[in-house]
Amino acid sequence: MKKLKGVKRYAKQFLSAVDLKEVPQGIEQLSAVSILMDKDKSFRNLMTSPVFSRDESGKVISYISGKLGMSDTVSKYLIYLVESGTIGALSGIITDIQSQYFEIKKRSKALVTTPVEIGKDYAAQLSESLKHITGRDIDLEFVVDPSLLGGVRIKVGSTMYDSSIKGQLGLLRDKLIKG
Repeated sequence: MKKLKGVKRYAKQFLSAVDLKEVPQGIEQLSAVSILMDKDKSFRNLMTSPVFSRDESGKVISYISGKLGMSDTVSKYLIYLVESGTIGALSGIITDIQSQYFEIKKRSKALVTTPVEIGKDYAAQLSESLKHITGRDIDLEFVVDPSLLGGVRIKVGSTMYDSSIKGQLGLLRDKLIKG
């Protein structure tokens, strides 16, 4: 898939068209279409190919919108992306919509990688600690990676906090190599 310039512009257009409290639901709906495009090559071709007319693509989007219970605004936005030839970059646009939405809401998303499942108490405590560090409300997403051996790895935006045994061993290895 080729990289589309101006993804931020398309994300801003979505955010200006949708009420702020409806953005999470809109992102969910757009993500469903993006996942469908990733899984079904014929659907992706139907959405991205200039062979199909705007009317045909519009009918497909209307049908899918009805089946998925999409809002009119999201349906119109998808039609706009098809007409502008940018529907192929939908996953990148969704990522940028999320980033801009979190920036507006003064929220951040943290990817927390642990070797085992963690409890709700620890998650709440971790969320509060990260809120104190970043000054923002934090949405946590958890990933289990047994290769960490112990500890935790947290990525908030472009900042990485790595207290995992695997990470510490990597730092030790680098120090030993450098001398």
